[in-house]
This record gives sequence, structure tokens and C-alpha cells, in this order.
Amino acid sequence: MKKINIKIGFITISDRAACNEYEDISGPAMQDWIKNAVLSPYEIEAIIIEDEQSLIEKTLIDFSDNKHCHLILTTGGTGPTTRDVTPEATHAVCERIFDGFVQQMRTVSLRTVPTAILSRQTAGTRGSSLIINLPGKPAAIAVCLGAVFLAVPKCLELLDQSNIQIDLDFIEQKFE
Repeated sequence: MKKINIKIGFITISDRAACNEYEDISGPAMQDWIKNAVLSPYEIEAIIIEDEQSLIEKTLIDFSDNKHCHLILTTGGTGPTTRDVTPEATHAVCERIFDGFVQQMRTVSLRTVPTAILSRQTAGTRGSSLIINLPGKPAAIAVCLGAVFLAVPKCLELLDQSNIQIDLDFIEQKFE
């Protein structure tokens, strides 16, 4: 099996964080969780952008097609407001949508947060990139990643023979 260096993209989607009105805590929460979960060496691409569908689409395409991120995680823009357009942008750029990721994230989230039913995150692939939308709260990010991350290495392997080693003890703990 060929060795592929893993690249992970982190996209924070927040009008206020993009304008420096608010400190981005969600992006660092995603990165910290991944740092604990992934044992393989990996490179990082990270950006904070506004809640604009065309900008989200452009950024997802750039991270997939030009920066060649194997895994792209987004945080923010998955709620019920009219500014929350991350799922629409993700659907527009993905070739395939993986409803199982969404079902599992929502099922696990609903155990502790009744309003998780309002979350509209999604997951799919563009080329050899797996894109997963996550909520904006750090605790919810951990719950959702914990719910689906066991499937990520196999998905990446099937997409382009990537080999990513994960810390099962960390991932299999209960996140709340």
C-alpha cells in the first residue's frame, strides 16, 4: 500500500469570528480533538470565513481540489437561521452525501442536547476528500466527532488508499 501524507482542513464558519468581533473557540476545539484522536503525522490547513454560501463553497473546493485535504472539517453554520448555509454549500460541492454520518451524529447528540434536532450538519465527499460539517459549540464538536470518527479511516482508505492511524481509546470514550 502506498504511503500518503494526510492533510486535514479546518474551516470555521462564523461572521463574528471572521470579523474579529468574537474569538474563534470552535476551530481550536476541532484541532485539539483531532490532535488527540489521530496518531499519524498530518498537515493542517485552517481558515475562518464568513457565513456566505458562495464563500463556503469556494473554500471547500479550494481545500479539496487545490490544497488536497483528505479530511475537511467545518464548524458553524449548521443551525436553523437564514445565515446558516453550511449544509447547502456542502451539498453543492459534494459528489456523494453520507447520510449515515448525519444520522449517527444526531442520534448521539440527542442523548444530551434536546435541541440537537435543529442541527443540520451533513457529510459527503468531493474527489478524494471527506467533508464533515460539525456544530459550532466545542462540546458538540467532541460529541459528533466521537460519534463518527471510527468510520473516517476506512472512508479515507477507500477514497485514495490513505492510511490514518487513530487512538481508539480516545475516540471510544464517552463525549458529553
